[in-house]
Amino acid sequence: MTLAYVGIGSNLDGPIARVARAFEELAQLPRTRLVNRSSLYRSAPRGFAEQPEFVNAVAELESSLSPQQMLKELQGIEARQGRRRSFPNAPRTLDLDLLLYGTVVLRSENLTLPHPRMHERAFVLKPLLEIAPALEIPGIGPVGACAKACSAQTVEKIDG
Repeated sequence: MTLAYVGIGSNLDGPIARVARAFEELAQLPRTRLVNRSSLYRSAPRGFAEQPEFVNAVAELESSLSPQQMLKELQGIEARQGRRRSFPNAPRTLDLDLLLYGTVVLRSENLTLPHPRMHERAFVLKPLLEIAPALEIPGIGPVGACAKACSAQTVEKIDG
């Protein structure tokens, strides 16, 4: 079994409920167990700014799926929640990013591990720091140091 971390984001059609449903679906993945879940956080959109704020969270999973199998399962959850990929940084019903898969470092056509921008995004790092404060991002460094470097980004913990 390998520890994997999944970033969750939504800003359309009831984002708090969509993130909650994503946690439920992650808990049902084959050969996978939901170990931990972060609180919910609100963040401003990046890239395309004219859209609603995002609700973000991170899930910690223990899985015997391969990284590619995990990616396929995550994309299935997104599709069931109506995810459309119209343009980069577009508003979305649900976004699931495989952030880390153990200590795997991978670059393929459809998957890069660790996630290539996770260490630059407070909306990923704050919830990750909450559930895995001692975590190291392979090739980058401690989550805490990355979060400190992103401290100017506004991310607000919310009730949900």
